Amino acid sequence: MYFGHYNAKCCHNVFPDPSLARFLCAELTRGYFLEHNEAKYTERRERVYTCMRIPRELEKLMIFGFFLCLDAFLYVFTLLPLRVLLALLHLFTLPCCGLRGSLLLQPAQVCDILKGLIMVLCYSMMHYVDYSMMYHLIRGQSVIKLYIIYNMLEVADRLFSSFGQDILDALYWTATEPKERKRDSIGVIPHFIMAVFYVFLHAILIMVQASTLNVAFNSHNKSLLTIMMSNNFVEIKGSVFKKFEKNNLFQMSNSDIKERFTNYVLLLIVCLRNMEQFSWNPDHLWVLLPDVFMVIASEIAVDIIKHAFITKFNEITADVYSEYRASLAFDLVSSRQKNACTDYSDSVARRMGFIPLPLAVLLIRVVMSSVNVQGALSYSCLLLFYLGMVTLKVLNSIVLLGKSCVYVKRANMEDKLFERPSTAAPGKTPSRTRKTSRCTSNKQRHVVTSEIFLTTKEEEGMEGTELKHRTPKKDLLDVDRFTICGNRID
Repeated sequence: MYFGHYNAKCCHNVFPDPSLARFLCAELTRGYFLEHNEAKYTERRERVYTCMRIPRELEKLMIFGFFLCLDAFLYVFTLLPLRVLLALLHLFTLPCCGLRGSLLLQPAQVCDILKGLIMVLCYSMMHYVDYSMMYHLIRGQSVIKLYIIYNMLEVADRLFSSFGQDILDALYWTATEPKERKRDSIGVIPHFIMAVFYVFLHAILIMVQASTLNVAFNSHNKSLLTIMMSNNFVEIKGSVFKKFEKNNLFQMSNSDIKERFTNYVLLLIVCLRNMEQFSWNPDHLWVLLPDVFMVIASEIAVDIIKHAFITKFNEITADVYSEYRASLAFDLVSSRQKNACTDYSDSVARRMGFIPLPLAVLLIRVVMSSVNVQGALSYSCLLLFYLGMVTLKVLNSIVLLGKSCVYVKRANMEDKLFERPSTAAPGKTPSRTRKTSRCTSNKQRHVVTSEIFLTTKEEEGMEGTELKHRTPKKDLLDVDRFTICGNRID
């Protein structure tokens, strides 16, 4: 009774005249006091502005990463053959010049010769794989089965990329480590055989992907192509509603860059195969272009939606993509130094998980089977095409280096370029182990994350000040060693 009386009294205070007309009048004329909750609505407005900035900032990062992958990809066709020839010339002229040093070849020359041998052997092995038979075998399958196969191929490609760079690094280190040290490895030849089989199997995997995509392009009702594009939107469900830190989003961005570049090369292979089947009729190219643009547009739309909602749900600003771009630029600039620990193409491979060797082997195989090179005129055109690729590679490298210097300067990272990587003293725990042991708690993981991306804004407060006194400025080079092919930083 008391509560009923109290509720009636409250209703009487709110509505003095408890009638239907009075209630409707109050509902139609009541006001909103938005200024009483200014902070909340300002935050909501900033979220909208952040989502509107995401496409522009994300595409800046994607374009920069695309040209990084293109630079590493063109390196395999242009400068790597010349470096292999110089290394072989140096090796063959040693008996005439005399042995002046303890090493026959420099470590970089050994790695170049190994890459060249892997390319030649894998290309020779690819001749035993019939692309046409694979295409007709895939075309005879049902649509649902092809959709499942394509999803399995995407997963297998990521697994191959993750483990492939480790196989290649193990080969390079086994072939170039100091001879006076006791080897714990199984030898150079077994590592070389593993690397050859890895590159060959990865190239076969990419060939099956290209064949499946080619079947989707040539299907009459385009149902398979529609299903494959809708598969990109399923990716949004698997990533948007998860918790993401800055370093995890960075790894996802690098993976998206690598995936987008690989898809462009796959589309190029599909266009080459289709143009060959139609005797290089230019009219057929206009038939392929709408489907090509549709695939590219769906990929871009999915990336924008995915990153927009990830940054919204995890309260990450759009400026983080500028930090990611500065990190990639730092990798490129630091790899151009005299005291660089790795080549810039290997740096891109470690950061993005992009390994150009299998993709290059497959593209050479498709081009050589699609284009008939005979006669002096054909070889002259091939030489001109090679010189054009060299020119494109040099121009791309110059522009990338200039842009990278600008990004590094904006991020105030110039001082890090002149620091030599420190080596651990004998009998002491390496710095990697010490840093890994420090990253056990969530708070310390947040500190290391802020250290990785070098946030120039003073948003970390006293935590950032403590970080400067705790560790020297060598984090990005260490991150490059830790994040091989996009592995997690924990």
